[in-house]
Amino acid sequence: MSTTALPVSRPGHAAQEGTRRWPTAIYTLMVGTFLVRGLGFTYPFLPYRLDHLHLTTRTVSCILAAFGAGWLLGSILCGRLADRIGHRTTLIAAMVLASAALPLLAQAQTVPGLAAAAFTAGIVYDAPRPVFTAAIADTFPEDRVRASVNAWRNFAVNVGAAVAGTVGGLLAGPIGIPALIWTNAAACALFALLVWQFLPPTQPDRPVTADHRPAGYRAALRDPLLWLLLAASLCALTCAASLFSSMPMLMAEHGLTASDYGWTQTANAGAVLLLSPILNRWLVARSDRPTPMTGLLAASSVVLGTTMGAAGFASTTLGYCAAAAFAVPGEIVAFGAAADILNRISPARARGLYAGIWGTTLAVAVLIAPALAGWALTRGGDELAAATTFSVGLLGAGLSWPLTRLVRRQRNELHRMTAARPAT
Repeated sequence: MSTTALPVSRPGHAAQEGTRRWPTAIYTLMVGTFLVRGLGFTYPFLPYRLDHLHLTTRTVSCILAAFGAGWLLGSILCGRLADRIGHRTTLIAAMVLASAALPLLAQAQTVPGLAAAAFTAGIVYDAPRPVFTAAIADTFPEDRVRASVNAWRNFAVNVGAAVAGTVGGLLAGPIGIPALIWTNAAACALFALLVWQFLPPTQPDRPVTADHRPAGYRAALRDPLLWLLLAASLCALTCAASLFSSMPMLMAEHGLTASDYGWTQTANAGAVLLLSPILNRWLVARSDRPTPMTGLLAASSVVLGTTMGAAGFASTTLGYCAAAAFAVPGEIVAFGAAADILNRISPARARGLYAGIWGTTLAVAVLIAPALAGWALTRGGDELAAATTFSVGLLGAGLSWPLTRLVRRQRNELHRMTAARPAT
């Protein structure tokens, strides 16, 4: 992977080169993100670990819900801490906590111990995301460069998740799931060491801005732009999460095995590798426009709703693989567009907090998607599951459009504040 976000065609422009070349800290965060995702075996294999303990379905659901609750809390907490105590301190603390909690989750036998360890593991599971998002916004003032680095970050996450699923599936039998979770803990400890070694102890200098909006929790929760973005993103990501929730249920209804489901993950990973470089370049070029990517967020929600909804009409492994592959453009564009909008609406002093709050949509989506799929399959079978997923995608598209007007209004207000600010 190149260490530059964009090629610098005119080396004489030193200022531009300084903003476009990745600092060591950003490169470290990129490598660390891939490391903890590529060896992130805990989340995808936790249900199998609990199943091996012969727990009841209700107990397993409660422990998985505890993990989701921790993920929800941890995303907001880590984002806020990134603003208050710095990227380096927040990440080191989170990864050290992960390296301690995951072995407990691997070895626990009692329900209270499993629930406590799962909750703690959930808190730190997605900790790098809001910290990395805030670091990108603080380091690169140009929207184009931010879009490029965000694209590579999403690529690292997607490929890492594919690696974890593939490698974990191959190793679960020979070495056991507890050993996989211990490996995940070691990866977190290594990431903490990399952060300690290569991230500066202070925040990067933030550009001078006329943005003096309030930066606390109350101000964020009163921001209609953030709420609209959360709602639209939640719809799109709920459709995306169907790949891991309703699709296995649908395949089981047609007598297909876990091995057949593995092929859908392979198809999804192959499409990510093939399409990411192309779509990432396009998203970077699109980020230069003054308008936010609300239209692209709407389009991605429709694509995800359509492709994942189409899985309700499939009956063969090939059909499900096609749905998983065709969903990839929607996934890539959804994350890229949401990052662009988030950068535009976040106050300069609350980038980590806004990123953390947005990250809760991922945790909520993975809770809603299986519940929605289970309800639809029980009430109306494959057809209702397909219609429900498609409807959620359309709802996300509808919620995306008001963002355009509100973001433009906010941008105009900030421009007026900048123009009225006396020169220093």
